[in-house]
Amino acid sequence: MLKVEALESAYGDSRILFGIDLEVKVGEVVTLLGRNGMGKTTTIRSIFGLLKPIGGRVLVNGEDVTGRPPHIVAQRGLGLVPEGRQIFPNLTVEENLVATARRPAGSPGKWTLESVYALFPRLKERRSNMGNQLSGGEQQMLAIGRALMTNPRLVVLDEATEGLAPLIREEIWSCLREIKNSGEAILVIDKNVDALARFADRHVVIEKGRVVWTGTTPDLLATPDIKNRFLHV
Repeated sequence: MLKVEALESAYGDSRILFGIDLEVKVGEVVTLLGRNGMGKTTTIRSIFGLLKPIGGRVLVNGEDVTGRPPHIVAQRGLGLVPEGRQIFPNLTVEENLVATARRPAGSPGKWTLESVYALFPRLKERRSNMGNQLSGGEQQMLAIGRALMTNPRLVVLDEATEGLAPLIREEIWSCLREIKNSGEAILVIDKNVDALARFADRHVVIEKGRVVWTGTTPDLLATPDIKNRFLHV
């Protein structure tokens, strides 16, 4: 579904990524792990064309989309839940969802208002509320629902549960498991390694813009030193 090869990116003269390699297969959940400031969000921005890479390639279903505009990347089947949610504060919940809705050619699409409301009943209850009237957890549900309304084949979440209360975090993890079970692939950034290990298939750890470890969930659980060396503050 997604293959990133030797990706290099920079902000001006500040080099951030030094040859990132990762891939997400169809229906697979992959995590991108690392301490703050190690290049995780820059990797996501580079994949989506929000930051033009200076080297390497981004392939979606075998097509090279390196540096293409974000709407082109989205049309190829990638949906983004950005860090900070970035919902439209002056639109209602329902308006936020339909604003970016996209249906695959010749198909009504799996993700509709009805299916998103079934996944997040709280959004249906608040469908007439403005975006700035929602709690942090509700805003994150809305950001995920908005990405799903593009009917992606791969959902990318940058800081999936940052700043959320424990009960809301568990609700988000449960919904992500449902999304996985529905057939979507997921690439997720989050600090809660234990929660990620309960449903992710593989993990990629980066340190200072380089991949320092990759492996399956059993590999990660069998190597506790990885968390101590690269993930703990």
